[in-house]
Amino acid sequence: MAAADQGGGPQPDQEAIAVVLCTVPTSHSELLARAVVEERLCACVNVVPGVRSFFMWQGKVDVADEQLLVIKTTADACELLQDRLAALHPYDVPEVIVLPVAAGLPAYLSWVMASVQP
Repeated sequence: MAAADQGGGPQPDQEAIAVVLCTVPTSHSELLARAVVEERLCACVNVVPGVRSFFMWQGKVDVADEQLLVIKTTADACELLQDRLAALHPYDVPEVIVLPVAAGLPAYLSWVMASVQP
């Protein structure tokens, strides 16, 4: 994100911001990240490489090499974002977890609010 004023303007409601975590195969990470940003369902997606996930699937322990998408969005956009991630994701049951934001730099939170237009 480019340099922004970090001054004391109005404080955005932190509860209006959420971080969404979604693991994806490496082959799909850029597609999903670009799509949800272009569709303005989120302000930003960080793609974290090198995630190895161990999980129960169909009665057995499975393992997958994945990437983690860290998605910054608004609470209002979460349902649409989850639906879009599920539609684009190659897994039958993708990991999509929504975490509320308790606090953050006011200028950054304001940028997230302004950037998301579902």
